[in-house]
Amino acid sequence: MNKRSKGKVFEEIAEKYLLRKNYKILFKNFFSRYGEIDIIALDRENNLVFIEVKGRNSLNYGRGEESITTKKIKSLIKTAQYFLYKYPDIEYNSIRFDVISIFEDKINHIENAFYME
Repeated sequence: MNKRSKGKVFEEIAEKYLLRKNYKILFKNFFSRYGEIDIIALDRENNLVFIEVKGRNSLNYGRGEESITTKKIKSLIKTAQYFLYKYPDIEYNSIRFDVISIFEDKINHIENAFYME
């Protein structure tokens, strides 16, 4: 299985997890010229959540959340800003960036993993 196929599997696991937590999925794999956001959703409190999904089949290179670089964070923030520009009519209370890290059958959901300045 190639890297893209593995990523899709992890994103599907994350999506099912979020749906069980009563999140409303708005977009999956939202692209801009700045990058991609894996999942964009509204949580139970109507917060707009931009979610990066990282999965691992082994821990040889660390946990998924450890692989998110400053460059990746900047890319996610710019993509989120573009999303907000493109969809100004979406109503939400606040904005949050989460990371969902998956290894084996464990899901680590890190809320407020980083902030938009």
